[in-house]
Parts: sequence; C-alpha cells; structure tokens
Amino acid sequence: MPKPADQPDQQPPALGLIAGAGRFPLMVAAGARRAGCRTVVVALRGEADRRLRDQADCFYTTGLLRLGRWIRIFRRHRVQQVIMAGRVRKTRVHSTARWRQWLRYLPDLTSIKLWYFHSRDKRNDSLLSAVADHMQRKGLTMVDSTTYCRDALAPEGLLTQTAPTDAQQKDIELGWQIAKQLARLDVGQSVAVKEQDIIAVEAIEGTDAMIVRAGQLVPAGGWTLVKTAKPNQDMRFDVPTVGPDTIENLHQAGARVLVVEAGKTLTIDRHQMIRLADRHHIAILARAD
Repeated sequence: MPKPADQPDQQPPALGLIAGAGRFPLMVAAGARRAGCRTVVVALRGEADRRLRDQADCFYTTGLLRLGRWIRIFRRHRVQQVIMAGRVRKTRVHSTARWRQWLRYLPDLTSIKLWYFHSRDKRNDSLLSAVADHMQRKGLTMVDSTTYCRDALAPEGLLTQTAPTDAQQKDIELGWQIAKQLARLDVGQSVAVKEQDIIAVEAIEGTDAMIVRAGQLVPAGGWTLVKTAKPNQDMRFDVPTVGPDTIENLHQAGARVLVVEAGKTLTIDRHQMIRLADRHHIAILARAD
C-alpha cells in the first residue's frame, strides 16, 4: 500500500527508485532528498531495507518479477527518471525448479515477455538492459544509479595507511588483468590472487560468497581481492560496491589487499571502511583503468 494519501496527479514529477538489498538504496534516497527530489520507492520484497519507508515520499513493496506493476506505480506518480539500486540475490532465481519459482514470484505478463522474448540471454547486463529499454518505451528513463551519491565513488590512490608489499603488487597486476576479462564477459567482477596464482573467481554467487570460498581454499591467508567495473560499465545498474562488511569478510577469510576501480566503485561508509581496514592491516587501493 502507498504511504501517503496525496493525489499523485497534483504533484510535480518525481524520481523513481527500484530498491534491492543493502545500503545503496538508502544513499540514493537520502541524496535525492537533499537535492530536493520527491522520491517514489518500489521496494523489492525480501530484499530492500525497511528503513527506506522513512526516506520515501511514496513507498510500495512489490515482487521481484512485477515489472508491469513497477511501471504502473511510476507513471501514476508522474515519474520521469528511474534509478535501480541495491543487490538482488540472483541465486534465488536458480534455487528451485522453474515452475516453483513462478509460483513463488508470481511474475506478471510484462516480466514473462521480457524474460522469454526481449532479453538476448539471462546474464545481468542483458536482463537489465531489456528492463531499461522497456521502461523507456513507457516514458521512464533509467539514469546513472550514482547520480545522487557521486561523492561515494572511490577516489584514485591508496586509501589506507596500510600499503601493499612488492609481492602483493605483482598479484594486483595479474588480478587486474583477469578481473577485467571476467567483467568484459559479464561473468563476475572479482578475482582472488595469491603468489601470482588465481585462487577464485566470482560468478553468480556474488563477491561475499566468493571471499568465503577463497578463504577456505587458502587457509594460510595473505591473498589479494581485485574487484573491477566492466570495460564499458553501464552506471545505471550493477555498479561494483564495497564497504565495512566487505572488509570484515576479507579479514575473516585472511585477505590482505583489496583493489577496486577508482571512479566506478561505490564505497559504503568509506571512512568507517578505511578505519576497519587499517585496524585489520588490509590495504585498500583504488586504481584507474
């Protein structure tokens, strides 16, 4: 149910926010409010943070595969621009048989058509590009997801007092090359490296799960995580993100270096993240492509 009782046709155009999991949607909503925008939030059920309700002018909870409903909500509130922010656990889509997933998510006709007929494959970029194209045909423009929180993008350089060693620099160079190739193929965005050997690569499980796996494969620790953007990163969706939780996971898994791409990686609670990294003697390096 919508939060306010206002009549949307009497209000000015608003920003639409499709919210998944994590802090990113909260950052977008807060930034939009500071910029004087009215925000209409479509929170994905089972993913979005409940605190978004307090940041939104209009708040709706809806299913993951309800594209038609998202569009109807936004058009009703005279939304012209839409931002998609936050994680969606894609592993849930493949966790059970297809017919069970349809029963669980109850996709609407718009989502079914997009899934089967308008996306060239089922990789993230293909699906999200198809969503953006369909929204554009309905008069809704999906824009850069960092528009209202650009100050959260990682600046170039060493962010921590802890610095990589000469040996770790070699791992960084190898990891950067491999991560860029993975990102170009839209397989994943992260790779774990130790002593110039590839320990683990990210796929559908996501970075956090890959970090756990790398830690299990290298119980002695001392490895490097490299996380990059795609060569032609579409900043409308799937922007690489790190934060304090990433550092804590790296610490638990024995990692010693985190490398991200400057200007294309969101840093959640950056100052807290850096303090935590220095406390755990983990170097954070943001490098340009």
